[in-house]
Amino acid sequence: VQLQAFGGGLVQAGDSLRLSCAASGGTFSNYVMGWFRQAPGKEREFVAVISWRGSSTYYSDSVKGRFTISRDNIKKKVYLQMNSLKPEDTAVYYCAAKKSYGGNADYDYSYWGQGTKVTVSS
Repeated sequence: VQLQAFGGGLVQAGDSLRLSCAASGGTFSNYVMGWFRQAPGKEREFVAVISWRGSSTYYSDSVKGRFTISRDNIKKKVYLQMNSLKPEDTAVYYCAAKKSYGGNADYDYSYWGQGTKVTVSS
């Protein structure tokens, strides 16, 4: 499956932004979808994951309560709604896909999009 993330941009602290990730080349509903991010000078970190039909989600502590992951299997898209953005949310955000739900290290994911940059100014 090929993934393409988009929707990043420059926003101010407290603003909202929605990222999208479009999938092609596979049966989208067969994949668990995740979002990761990598801030400048830091390692890539897990943000959120959603199960095949969207019934289960899980978030990192740093975004819980502010970010919401969702998916549309007909449109073959996964979304990351980001509210109450903070400067520390500044990063390149990546969508990723895997077949099984367990494990959220980046090595658990087989397919990656190219990333979209989010910059949050204070």
